[in-house]
Amino acid sequence: MKERFDVAVIGSGFAGSLMAMIAQRLGLRVILLERGRHPRVVIGESSTPLSNLLLEELATRYNLANIRTLSKWGSWRENHPELACGLKRGFSFFYHAPGHAGPVARESQLLVAASPHDAIADMHWYRADFDAYLAEEAQRLGVVYLDEVELRAIAEEGLDVRLTGTRHGCVIEFSARFVVDATGPRGFLHRALGLGELELPGAPATAALYSHFSGVHRLDQTGGVTMEDEPPFPVDDAAVHHVFDGGWIWVLRFSNGVTSAGIAATEGLAKELRLIDGEAAWERVLHRIPILREQFQDAKAVQSFRNIPRLGFRSARISGRNWVLLPSAAGFVDPLFSTGFPLTLLGVTRLANIFEDDWGAESFATRLNEYATQTEAELLATARLIGALYANFGNFPLFSAVSLLYFAAASYAETARRLGRPQLAPSFLLQDHPQFGAACTRVLERARAAHSEADSEAIIEEIRRVIEPVNVAGLTNSARRNWYPVDAEDLLRAAHKVGASRDEVLEMLERCGFNAATSSPARP
Repeated sequence: MKERFDVAVIGSGFAGSLMAMIAQRLGLRVILLERGRHPRVVIGESSTPLSNLLLEELATRYNLANIRTLSKWGSWRENHPELACGLKRGFSFFYHAPGHAGPVARESQLLVAASPHDAIADMHWYRADFDAYLAEEAQRLGVVYLDEVELRAIAEEGLDVRLTGTRHGCVIEFSARFVVDATGPRGFLHRALGLGELELPGAPATAALYSHFSGVHRLDQTGGVTMEDEPPFPVDDAAVHHVFDGGWIWVLRFSNGVTSAGIAATEGLAKELRLIDGEAAWERVLHRIPILREQFQDAKAVQSFRNIPRLGFRSARISGRNWVLLPSAAGFVDPLFSTGFPLTLLGVTRLANIFEDDWGAESFATRLNEYATQTEAELLATARLIGALYANFGNFPLFSAVSLLYFAAASYAETARRLGRPQLAPSFLLQDHPQFGAACTRVLERARAAHSEADSEAIIEEIRRVIEPVNVAGLTNSARRNWYPVDAEDLLRAAHKVGASRDEVLEMLERCGFNAATSSPARP
């Protein structure tokens, strides 16, 4: 094989396939290359409101109708019942103090709703199905797709680049005007071009162990958590986080009876638990947390345990004259808060704009440099957030307060975009917001260095002040005691923060399937 393409996308995970589809829609000739084969299981499974909104925006702009239906639980289940996914109504956090054996009490819980009802809820992506479907959809749209490709080298050839490798024992060689790397941390271009690696300031060294299971019970059936009142959503229909000093465990339930679960831990705890031991290490993890031991007592791993000894990564370079790394290939911090999805989809959005507006123009190189600068800035902002959260796993009041910085920024960004005001929130975590950005950086540094109860109390109060200018979700309402529902009145009261009127917010809520007066789906 020896052909020429406009764009070569390496890696057919969801982002690579999506990027290939968009480039194809823009009239470019595209090839999508995959080292392995679908279906396959990868880390990164839980979407977020901002992720799904970005996916919806991209699908609408580039006429990807089959992809647009994957942006909400209701439309996914209606249009693609053959693709497994999990219902995600929000984020559930449960703190486990050393030696505690009983149910998790209310003061050790943080519940943050992401949707008012199932139809417009987020999902956990069962990546074996989701990624395979997107790769198939890319082929249907005309993208040339090759799997089981082992790329060996990349070299400049005039204005193009030449990629060489093997497939099924045969040599393949082709050229492209531009290469997009979607192969993840330490991926193909990082290795082939010797891009180098930089530290992630503020983020601890972490490792992970995970698998998929059958037979996992629900927490609301085992009595593992204390529910004094009706929670804002069923706590298992969420991204469930169990946090403890040194690490955290995720539990994500899918519609096919499979549950994803794993642990991310600091380097010290990972060595103590010997995560490298796989299943034996998982048993040691469960032994430390009685409610999880009960939840998993009948569970069986349905795939091999996978150990990632080093999660954090930051490439020293992100773009060149004729190549670029997607954010997922440029860096990674931690699965906590599923930050990788919105970071990557923001990157896909920006690259799509560059391809659409600047392909073949002198401005192309300048726009690529801007993309690289923005991608790195958002990665570093994410590292600061994750570092402060890890530093306070053992201090749940401060951990909860730091978490609200994320939820305030994310809910503000989603609201601004849904109101047609994306310029109010152009960056992830609002890191370049004139009021919130710098103040957030300062308070995260303080939180990471907190040593006393007095420090914690002062920082919690500062966080409340920092989030107020962008708080559209009632996150400073102490009467809620860390249970935050989706309440239309919160947004209506905060309409001025996004430069909107009450009527504009009401119209937006109706359009999005949320009846503000009744907290139920809007009528068709």
